[in-house]
Amino acid sequence: MKTLLTAMAASATLLSAAAVQAQERLLIGSTSSSSSHYGYFVAVNQIINNQVEGVSASVAETGATVDNLRRLSRNQIDMGLVTTNTGYHAYAGQQDFDGRPVDSRLLWVYTVAPQNVVIREDADVSSLEGLDGVRFNPGITGSATESTTEAVFETLGISPDYVRGSTTDVVDSIKDGRIMGYVKSGVGNKLDGSTMDIATFTPINVLSLSGEQADTLRAEMPDLAVVNIPEGAGEGVPAYTTWAFGVAVHAHPDLDEETAYQIVKAVMENPEPQANAFSAVRDEDLAQMTLDVGTVPLHAGAARYFEEQGLEIPDALQPVE
Repeated sequence: MKTLLTAMAASATLLSAAAVQAQERLLIGSTSSSSSHYGYFVAVNQIINNQVEGVSASVAETGATVDNLRRLSRNQIDMGLVTTNTGYHAYAGQQDFDGRPVDSRLLWVYTVAPQNVVIREDADVSSLEGLDGVRFNPGITGSATESTTEAVFETLGISPDYVRGSTTDVVDSIKDGRIMGYVKSGVGNKLDGSTMDIATFTPINVLSLSGEQADTLRAEMPDLAVVNIPEGAGEGVPAYTTWAFGVAVHAHPDLDEETAYQIVKAVMENPEPQANAFSAVRDEDLAQMTLDVGTVPLHAGAARYFEEQGLEIPDALQPVE
């Protein structure tokens, strides 16, 4: 009897070990732990572990988009944070990824960063083309906003007199009229804190893309999205159209389709933990945002979930497998 019990215990141990081994382990690349985006990925990680059977996920602190793309290419992570514009460059082998494309698949987009063209009201500039020769900051030095603004204005044939600087320098310079305006990422459909600071005592306008300019960007800069911001981005600010890039979750192409499906389903159907960790996602339609702003093909599992919801997937996001 003792021998039988010992054998049964050994068998149970082996079965338990096999069950543990059967768990699919996923590593999620995020960003610096000091970023609010890191908190978002912690929340996503908890959703996956609580809702997706057979998957054990963990979050790794990384250097964000470019680092995550490189880790995806080396099979060091399974999914991670990627901005939609840089994700497109990597997928297409352009710019910093020229000759070294990184193949990844879109799972979902969780926030959009509209690029707001803010100008002093007394600059008497009412359109983007009116910025020619105007002292203007394209974005904080070294930022994605700066490089993207310059590319957009070059595409549209607009040539401001660029002035560089940090956020503090630029805000102070706009307040005292040394420069007339800047481009600053919004927070969802709202102007960011630095813009609201300027607007406290300095009347401002937000410039809009014309219909023709919007069409030009859609045709010539597929790495960007063109978004319509409703009235109320700031006090007295009417509706306008601008360019934007999103912050997304990309996956390695080899991520199992069913696993990807279950992860996207769990994230789409459990919004509250995400909103608690990252307030910009509250009340947002992440599925529609993904289809509006995504720039690379969807993972087949993600596409299956969105199609089940009756959503139409744009041609550019159709799975390629």
